[in-house]
Amino acid sequence: MPLYEHVFLARQDVSAQQVEALVEQYKAIIEAGGGTVGKVENWGLRSLAYRVKKNRKAHYTLMNIDAPHPAVAEMERQMGLSEDVLRFMTFKVEEHDDEPSAMMQKRDRDDRRGGRGDRFGDKGGRGGDRGGDRGGDRGGDRGPRRAEAE
Repeated sequence: MPLYEHVFLARQDVSAQQVEALVEQYKAIIEAGGGTVGKVENWGLRSLAYRVKKNRKAHYTLMNIDAPHPAVAEMERQMGLSEDVLRFMTFKVEEHDDEPSAMMQKRDRDDRRGGRGDRFGDKGGRGGDRGGDRGGDRGGDRGPRRAEAE
């Protein structure tokens, strides 16, 4: 059977328990179609790059699916009808990765570092001066390039 990675975004105002219920509902659709759902990762409530259906945040969830295409198509049809699902995307893959996804690895790395609070801590306390000591000359010395071109 083909292997898929499926990511869906649920509205920000649904609870984590409701997101789990959505996962179970879609898992049942896949299993009824003769497939299986492997790893399910909840990436949590994350900010969106732009508003989607008047939502600024969404609950992200990844599912590894091993199922025939009609089962996946039925799950996507049900997601399209649901008001709680903002967006979804399914990728066909050659194999599933048993390790945590890149999003979960990033979260683990952030947790070990101490979150975003320590992110700018090692810059010497420059405060709002993000430009450093550039002195207005951003291009550097461009003289030799012109000399080579002539």
